[in-house]
Amino acid sequence: MYRLGIDVGGTNTDAVVMQGRQVVHAVKTSTTADVMTGVLRALQQVLSGAGIEQWRLGAVMLGTTHFVNALVERRHLAPVGVIRLALPATSAIPPLSGWPEDMRQAVRAISRLVNGGYEFDGRELSPVSADEILEVATEFAAAGISNVVISGVFSAINDAQEFIAADLVKSVIPLARITLSSQIGRMGLLERENASILNAALGDLGASTVAAFSTALREAGVVAPFFLTQNDGTLMSAEKAARFPILTVSSGPTNSMRGAAFLSGCKDAIVVDIGGTTSDVGILVNGFPRQAGVAVDVGGVRTNFRMPDVLSIGLGGGTIIGDDLRTIGPQSVGYRLGAEALVFGGKTLTASDIAVAAGVADMGDPQAVAHLDQVAVATCMALMQRKVADAVERMRTSADVLPVIVVGGGSVLVKDSLGGLPIVIPPHFGAANAVGAAMAQISAEVDRLIVLSATSREDAIALVRAEAWEQAKAAGADSETLTVVDVEVMPLSYLAGNQTRIKVRVVGDLKLTS
Repeated sequence: MYRLGIDVGGTNTDAVVMQGRQVVHAVKTSTTADVMTGVLRALQQVLSGAGIEQWRLGAVMLGTTHFVNALVERRHLAPVGVIRLALPATSAIPPLSGWPEDMRQAVRAISRLVNGGYEFDGRELSPVSADEILEVATEFAAAGISNVVISGVFSAINDAQEFIAADLVKSVIPLARITLSSQIGRMGLLERENASILNAALGDLGASTVAAFSTALREAGVVAPFFLTQNDGTLMSAEKAARFPILTVSSGPTNSMRGAAFLSGCKDAIVVDIGGTTSDVGILVNGFPRQAGVAVDVGGVRTNFRMPDVLSIGLGGGTIIGDDLRTIGPQSVGYRLGAEALVFGGKTLTASDIAVAAGVADMGDPQAVAHLDQVAVATCMALMQRKVADAVERMRTSADVLPVIVVGGGSVLVKDSLGGLPIVIPPHFGAANAVGAAMAQISAEVDRLIVLSATSREDAIALVRAEAWEQAKAAGADSETLTVVDVEVMPLSYLAGNQTRIKVRVVGDLKLTS
């Protein structure tokens, strides 16, 4: 059974066919402005190169930067209606507090606070008022809003009120695309609500993009199930991705990190993924990206869902180099590298041109950069190396000597050791992102507050683990491969009743059907 992994980046679209743990064939093509053309081209080339027919694919896994680009560039975002179940609490800090003004204008949100919500232990703060919800839903309908967020205080503990409110909104707006905050984020009302609003703003784009991907695969004759990779390096169904596009916004660097772990065999390492526009630096812990432990900024908005701890710097193969050969980016020619770089007949000096001039890369026409001063070229290469080394040092949290796995099409920019750390460049390094997508697994994470005065610590962990186990199986994981990869127990001494927060994460292989 073959698996097809595709990763759509800002500059390149990579595709790989894998059989078991073996890379059969990999290709790298240019990302196109409409994205779909590039995906189809990569799919056709990789299948042709692998010498297999479409019907032999057991699953297709796709990672994309499409949604994070929309947030960063403030484009293709839908207007959002926000209902917070909270009164009489939380009125001092309304929804969208602290958002950048341009993002607030882009989502054009209408927010309303109504009665509802829970205490920290799941007791009702106030009951839901059907009349209030129906009135707000009518207002949203009149404004033409169909992407709605329902966010309740401590809904991560008890989500019943959010579902009640969703049913009421549906009775007024039958085609509403509703995001429940309990299905997006963790504890913390504002960050969880923020993530849900961003998800709702991506609602129309998520539905149309996933539908377009599905259509492209179908037109190419692929009938295998289709998955998207999410921020933690695992998979979700195309249907779920259409509902929760926010969960894919960091899938690009995560795929590269997971692919780097697979290709190198290293479980604990530093990964540097050098693409066409940026270099992403992250830490592998037991084969998975280290997760960010605090609120994560997405497009200038604080959120709290699962995200890898990644540092991005403006250095890639398409990075524009100044005429003095000492100014490096952060601007990039992006997917236009094949037309604008000097070695490809263009007129823009890029990092790829410097690599060719330095003799560390073989692409395009070397004569196009033969006029560059070799001393200045060597200095520029050293400056790029220093930028990467500084980023690696910023991500380290201990003096332990970890290998640095360098992947991505721009990995030729790094050749020597980084700060004394050994460099590993694995086979198929240029397609590590697509390999990470192809080998992605199914995961589930459950985050609960438990009163340990009513049960033992072991029983509480077992309860949360069982819930995570069932969620992973429902998402398509093979139960025989499921394993617990993280258990976090945090006593909350400031709460009465020996309250303890327990988070359990499980991971397993995708269950493929022949």
